[in-house]
Formats: sequence, structure tokens, C-alpha cells
Amino acid sequence: MTTPLDARDTRPLEGGASFSLGNRLTRVVWMLAWLVLCRFTPPPLHGWRRLVLRAFGAKVARGARVHASVAVWLPANLELGEHALIGPGVRLYNQGRIVIGARTVISQRAHICASTHDVRDPLFQLVLRPVTIGAQCWIAAEAFVGPGVTMHDRSVLGARGALFEDARADGVYAGNPAQFVKDRQLRS
Repeated sequence: MTTPLDARDTRPLEGGASFSLGNRLTRVVWMLAWLVLCRFTPPPLHGWRRLVLRAFGAKVARGARVHASVAVWLPANLELGEHALIGPGVRLYNQGRIVIGARTVISQRAHICASTHDVRDPLFQLVLRPVTIGAQCWIAAEAFVGPGVTMHDRSVLGARGALFEDARADGVYAGNPAQFVKDRQLRS
């Protein structure tokens, strides 16, 4: 687990770091590895990209598919369930942990953010707020899932929606901020 540095010591608003030197070096190596080994791989090479993510500490179940243009902040803070699909251009800003359940689809250019700042703190302390997305969920194109949110199994966030509160199981949400629209009724 990544732990942010204390803003009283590092003064991030004055250019100080939010994470340790070791963390920052790990991320540099990670970004270079993804760029060289994965970024320009053809779409069918999901197995190779799973292998590279695992080598950097991600927990990736069999059959998970991650596109080459995905941006992962730190693989060690990522868990993907069986047959999860992370589409083109998705940004997993996982300073805090992100868990994505089995058979969940994260569509193109969606953004999932697992951190925020303490708005009451004049030093702007970074706060990690893990995100959990259950099984068989769908986050549609260009949607945003905010810090600390849990999307329960089979919930849906519509295109360009922005979700800042938990989504109930089988709920369909849309808008900014996202609001409950209806129950999802899967066909048998």
C-alpha cells in the first residue's frame, strides 16, 4: 500500500513531494516499462500486458484484458477480476487502491480516481480513498468514478457521468453529478 507523505513536512504546494523517493522511482521504472513493453503492442496481446502488470505487483485474474493505451499510476495498487475489460485510453489514477470485479467493463477514456486532498487543510494534504467496482459493472465512455466510491455488483455509470457516491447493486446512474436513473434488469 502506498502512503502519502505528511504535507506539514514536505509542503507539496511549494513543490515538495507527496510520495517517498522509492515510490517515485518505482513509478518512473513502471512508466518506462509500460511505454517500452506494452504501449505500442497490438490489441490481441492482453496476456503479455497482464504479465507486465503482474511483474509490477498488480493482482490480475485470468482473462482480464487491458488495452495498451491504458494509464495505470501504480500497478501494486490495482486488482482486476476474471475477464474484466479495461478499454482504450482508460486512466486508473490509483494512488489509493482500485479493485475492479469480474466481468466488469471500463469503457474508453473513463477515469477512476482513488485519491483526493483534504480541502480543510491549508497545506492540501493528499488523502487516499480506495475505489471498489463490483462484478459485472459497466462504466461507460469518458465517465468518472471519484475517490472512495463503491459501485456494487452489476451497477452502471452512463457515458460522461461523474459518480461521487456509492452506486447500489443493479442501479443505473447518469449525469454530473450522477443520479440514480433506474434498475438494471439483466435478461436471463
